[in-house]
Amino acid sequence: MGLKKFKVSTLWSLSIWLFVVLSFLVIMVQCQDVNDYNLGNPGVLPFATALVNSRLSNLTLVYSKEISEKAGFCIKDQQADWNKAFNFSSNMDFLASCIQKTNGSMMRRLCTAAEAKFYFDAFLQGSTTLRPNRNCNLTSWVPGCEPGWACSVGPNEQVDLENSRVIPDRSHECQDCCEGFFCPRGLTCMIPCPLGSHCPTATLNKDTGICEPYNYQLPQGNKNHTCGGANIWADIRSSREVFCSEGSYCPTTTQEKPCSSGHYCRMGSTSEKPCFKLTSCKAKESKQDLHYYGIMLIAAMITLLLIIYNCSDQVLTTRERRLAKTREAAARSARETAKARQRWKNAKNAAKKHASGLQTSFSQTFSLKKPAKHPEELKILDQKRSETDEHLYAPTHTSPSGEYFPPPAPSKGKQMEPGNLMRMMHDIEEDPENYEGFDVGNHDKKSKGQTSKAKQPNTHSQIFKYAYSQLEKEKEKALQQENKNLTFSGVISMATNPEIRKRPLIEVSFKDLTLTLKGKDKHLLRCVTGKIKPGRITAVMGPSGAGKTTFISALAGKAIGCKMTGLILINGKNESIRSYRKIIGYVPQDDIVHGNLTVEENLWFNAKCRLPAHLSKPDRVLVVERVIESLGLQTVRDSLVGTVEKRGISGGQRKRVNVGLEMVMEPSLLILDEPTSGLDSASSLQLLRALRHEALEGVNVCMVLHQPSYALFQMFDDLVLLAKGGLTVYHGSAKKAEEYFAGLGIHVPERINPPDHFIDILEGIVTPSASSGVNYKELPVRWMLHNGYPVPPDLQQSAARLSSASAGPVLANGTNPAGAGTEERSFAGELWQDVRSNVVLQRDSIRHNLLNFKDLSSRRTPGVLQQYRYFLGRVGKQRMREAKIQATDYLILLLAGACLGTLSKSSDESFGAAGYTYTIIAVSLLCQIAALRSFSLDKLQYWRESASGMSSLAYFLAKDTIDHFNTVIKPVVYLSMYYFFTNPRSSFAENYIVLLCLVYCVTGIAYALAIFFQPGPAQLWSVLLPVVLTLVATQNGDGKIVKTISKVCYPKWALEAFVIANAKRYYGVWLITRCGALQKSGYSLHDWTLCLLILILTGVISRFIAYVGMITFQKK
Repeated sequence: MGLKKFKVSTLWSLSIWLFVVLSFLVIMVQCQDVNDYNLGNPGVLPFATALVNSRLSNLTLVYSKEISEKAGFCIKDQQADWNKAFNFSSNMDFLASCIQKTNGSMMRRLCTAAEAKFYFDAFLQGSTTLRPNRNCNLTSWVPGCEPGWACSVGPNEQVDLENSRVIPDRSHECQDCCEGFFCPRGLTCMIPCPLGSHCPTATLNKDTGICEPYNYQLPQGNKNHTCGGANIWADIRSSREVFCSEGSYCPTTTQEKPCSSGHYCRMGSTSEKPCFKLTSCKAKESKQDLHYYGIMLIAAMITLLLIIYNCSDQVLTTRERRLAKTREAAARSARETAKARQRWKNAKNAAKKHASGLQTSFSQTFSLKKPAKHPEELKILDQKRSETDEHLYAPTHTSPSGEYFPPPAPSKGKQMEPGNLMRMMHDIEEDPENYEGFDVGNHDKKSKGQTSKAKQPNTHSQIFKYAYSQLEKEKEKALQQENKNLTFSGVISMATNPEIRKRPLIEVSFKDLTLTLKGKDKHLLRCVTGKIKPGRITAVMGPSGAGKTTFISALAGKAIGCKMTGLILINGKNESIRSYRKIIGYVPQDDIVHGNLTVEENLWFNAKCRLPAHLSKPDRVLVVERVIESLGLQTVRDSLVGTVEKRGISGGQRKRVNVGLEMVMEPSLLILDEPTSGLDSASSLQLLRALRHEALEGVNVCMVLHQPSYALFQMFDDLVLLAKGGLTVYHGSAKKAEEYFAGLGIHVPERINPPDHFIDILEGIVTPSASSGVNYKELPVRWMLHNGYPVPPDLQQSAARLSSASAGPVLANGTNPAGAGTEERSFAGELWQDVRSNVVLQRDSIRHNLLNFKDLSSRRTPGVLQQYRYFLGRVGKQRMREAKIQATDYLILLLAGACLGTLSKSSDESFGAAGYTYTIIAVSLLCQIAALRSFSLDKLQYWRESASGMSSLAYFLAKDTIDHFNTVIKPVVYLSMYYFFTNPRSSFAENYIVLLCLVYCVTGIAYALAIFFQPGPAQLWSVLLPVVLTLVATQNGDGKIVKTISKVCYPKWALEAFVIANAKRYYGVWLITRCGALQKSGYSLHDWTLCLLILILTGVISRFIAYVGMITFQKK
């Protein structure tokens, strides 16, 4: 019973206690002022402080909503920013002291939302003074209007702190501002100081009369007025005294503590931050010394680059050395096999002679007939000759699709007749390796019935053995051809035999071909008629100005800026020659090869990109090895071709590489512009022999030459001799040229080279004998009359005189009726004519580059993706061999980062904008100049490759892909110095991302400059553009034109991204400084991603423009 009464009593007491507490909380919530509580009770003050903090939190939330409507550009996360500035829950001691100081009237002294809005609007509008208001004006100026002082509302007035429209009447009980609050001049209320500030009560400096640490003075005439609290919170320039000083941190707005050793404290810090390892931070340090990290990063970068370049170069060198050893072993094996085959043939011939002698003796003994050759032997010999002829110039067979296959081997399972000794020996001679029981190369016996399956070569050793064995067979059969004295007509018939030929034939015929320079009406070529045939070498000769290069350019479809009349027929059809460009090789007069690649790499790249895509690797190796051997480039195959700065192979070898680039693609029509210029007689003869081998395979070879030697002249099949003005003097067999000119009375003197004598006559240096009655200017007319070609109107007078002249010489000084009526133009007329000619030339060039023709070559070369792989490998090798240039670029960037990092310190007022401006200029300038090399140094090589049908897109993408390595590395190199010298508040990653996008952007701009301008002007533009665009982007004028122009300048977006990344790290007391700086520059914290996207988009657009310009404004 007692226990039950005790439980009831306990429950009743607990209920009463809960009722009292809830009633007290209700009263606290309902109370307007803290003064309503008994502050003398120590237990009430914490409840009152918590109540004030909650009211203050609601008030600052109202502030944030009002300010965010106008300052959203500088506040990214409203809740987070205001918590960092006004969340005082961690330490509320200053609130408790203010409650006690104001005797509980603190809430009546706080600014309402309307007053806070009134204050912050003034700063957002750029004003440093407040406008007159209800409490502070010309007619009413209470002590609370003075800086550092505040007043309270009337005791019977209710204040709505969330009211953002009406400023309350606040003029009672004025006193100095509490610590941790600031009371601006012109307002009679208090606003809490943000975190990161230090707002103690000011003390009067009697010497200066200034309230320190603030800079306001006491009002005159009021002796009772004392120094109050803080008077302002604005940007760093206007209220530096409020900010927590450098080397110290302020856990509350009323405390300032020095930074301890091993920590650093920036201005406006609320806590000390530990320094990184390996950094030295003394007491009261504002920044940590990060130089060691910069040095470590530089060392890591150098190590990484050395590993990449050295290891890659070592891998390439080792791979090339292994390939060279494999190639030498394969060549040695092929030579030994050929020698063994030759020994076997010699033994077979001896056995054959012995068997023939036995057969003859038997015939003489048992027959009365005269000794004669056996009919079967005659048949076999004839068959042997036919088989030899059949495979003389076709060492490999092709399928209808163009694939290469080795010659068919006889069946091994077929039993040989023991009595047919001659046939068996002949079959073993043809392919001894494929017969049972004997192997020429290894001399190993094989078991009967064992068959060897044909396997496709896979390893490098197998591929090289296949290639060199085929080459040795070709040499052997060529030697057989020389020993058999095979007639030239027979060789041509074999080359043009459709059953065994490997390449499609192209015959080019032209009729009345005339080229006139547009805009000037000047004839470059006139009335040229004839044809160049497959399987023959045609030489085009003539004096300077005869139009030789123009003639072959017209045949190759490269004549630009000219009006062409007449016909050019391909295999008798009126089709564009550009439809066959995949099987047409054009060797330019200049040696356009890649100097930073080896001879073999140059040839291999052309072979991979231009040979049929289905061609196997062994056959491609065979093609390349055949060209290297035919041109005599074995000794320099692994040597760099060389450039102007770095010497490589000799000039003659470089010329042969220039020709070999077109030979490796196995053309059907090969056009060469002065291929023997700069070669000695031996090299020229070797080159002509290689071209003769091409002609024997059915290739149509046409070349321009200047006065070849007599030995070379004898190797030509046809001759096209042009006179000045582009008129034909002779076109026919080279061996009949002397006969034709002898018929005109022009005889070649003894010991004079015929082509030299003909060209001297056409130049007017040598005059024909007077008895011949021939004038060199009338030789084109004589050729037209000789062949019955139509004569142009301006030459008909000479033609009539020659036709009517039956005796007597023709006057040596002929007239030029076409030039008689030439009118002399004025200077303005000539200038206008030149301008028109240039415009027409550019228009025709663009039209020529953009026209597409149907591919009629029936050759499928590798696609864009496959060529992209080939280009990627080639450009990668070139970059590896330019390691010194790359290292120079990195060193310059490193020095630029160190210099700018030392000279331009990170300013808290502008968030480092000045240093970032210099960074944009320096990085843009250096990266653009370096990126110019990607496309400006090998324009000629690209023009040649694109004209041959290689993919321009694959070329451009490969260049850009390799340059991405520099795009990634260069920002790290620069920031390794700049970032660790300036030590901004933004992170290294943020700076790197912005700089990465900037480098990508300026690299694309550099591509466009390199493509549209010559190297000199491109470098000048690369220097001027970053400086000028940065100056325009940093203009803060109000002009709409300036703002519009700045929006299209990439430095504006790069600078904004840098500043935003840095500004968002400034919070708390820096809030007004951040908003003011961003408003002045027109930046927004929300636009950081937009800035990066615009930089990337600028880079993409500039690359697109560069690519369009590359395929449009190119020479072909």
